[in-house]
Amino acid sequence: MTDLAQITEAMLDAARKAGAESADALVVQGTSLSIDIRAGALEQAERAEGIELGLRVLIGGRQACVSVSDTSARTLSDMAERAVAMAREAPEDPYAGLADPAQIARDWDISAYDLVDQGPEPSAEALERAARAVEAAALAHKGITQVQASAGYGRRQMYLAASNGFAGGYARSALSQSAVAFTGEGTAMERDYAGESRVYAADMPKPESIGALAAERALARAGARKPATGSFPVLFDERISQSLIGHLLSAINGASIARGSSWLRDALGQQVLPKGFDLIEDPHRPRISGSRPFDAEGLPTQRRLVVENGVLTGWTLDLATARKLGLQSTANAARGTTAPPSPATSNIDLTPGTASRKQLLGQMGTGLLVTSLIGSTINPTTGAYSRGASGFWVEDGEIAYPVNECTIAGSLPEMLRDFVAANDARPHLATRVPSILIEGMTLAGK
Repeated sequence: MTDLAQITEAMLDAARKAGAESADALVVQGTSLSIDIRAGALEQAERAEGIELGLRVLIGGRQACVSVSDTSARTLSDMAERAVAMAREAPEDPYAGLADPAQIARDWDISAYDLVDQGPEPSAEALERAARAVEAAALAHKGITQVQASAGYGRRQMYLAASNGFAGGYARSALSQSAVAFTGEGTAMERDYAGESRVYAADMPKPESIGALAAERALARAGARKPATGSFPVLFDERISQSLIGHLLSAINGASIARGSSWLRDALGQQVLPKGFDLIEDPHRPRISGSRPFDAEGLPTQRRLVVENGVLTGWTLDLATARKLGLQSTANAARGTTAPPSPATSNIDLTPGTASRKQLLGQMGTGLLVTSLIGSTINPTTGAYSRGASGFWVEDGEIAYPVNECTIAGSLPEMLRDFVAANDARPHLATRVPSILIEGMTLAGK
């Protein structure tokens, strides 16, 4: 049995026969190919093909999930019986349940999302040539001592069906190339990286540009030292600025709100970003990895304003968290084959600023440009923020020297309410957040 729609239908039929009152079935089939090059030699070549099946059954307010990787009729029957037996013993959850049939997505044009490159799958030889080109471009820079280069391809197809009448699926493809470049030796060794990923091979930049960028970034880090200790402005480079918005998104996730454990639990309708800034979720952008026509509970996705003019407008909800909070789902359910749905966002856009990163460097005067974050100490209840960082010390608006082994600290509520954004977000990313300047963070260096 290889037709994904037929597999989900067989899973639901097995669940009904086993005694489930309602159920949903998810099938994910995928292929991945990866090539790693190091020191001019092929270090690793992997190809994986597989199928995963996940069945969730519900009996009253009790639910259970079982996953397998075998599509035989006997296995489907056994998994359904195990799932029903587990559900009968599970704790009761009054908020668990499928969507009402009136809520589910009915019509969508998956071709408008353009999530699959219809060209032929790249061969292992083609990926190896790309990885070698990435490596060679990095090694062409004097001072680069070592390079790890990779190229990969993946394609996944999913199909979701439920006893409430929902059924639908789609596929995704992705091509990637990356490099980690090293300079120096021993304790003086520094490294940096560059990488790109696209749905369409035609949209990928040249591999030589990826290798060259990794080398340039690594060489710029040579001779890094600790910065001064004190209170200074910090500019989060576009490569890592999305982590700040990620903390906000985690804090408005319905699961955290329902538990009452979020530092934004009382912030609905309040200012959480500077005035003039919107935070938008748009799951309908074509050729973008996070796009999807429906969520993991079969609800139609939609563009929504998470934050409007700096004010928080709502939570990120699936059906269960929405019911617990007395609200409506925002169609943000996500899931794998082994667990029930939970809330998660897709494509995110933060309003860009008007200044370039260079202009923000001039505005900050003396401070820290952060290009890499290490570790994480974020208090989910208070929003206290502390992370290891590396990057560049800035004096009089110009980069003076590279820095490492420092810690930056602050309060997320204050950091996010008062920042200045650049205009350098990359358009092809699922999460588009520009460089962000924050005044008055605490630096612990030398």
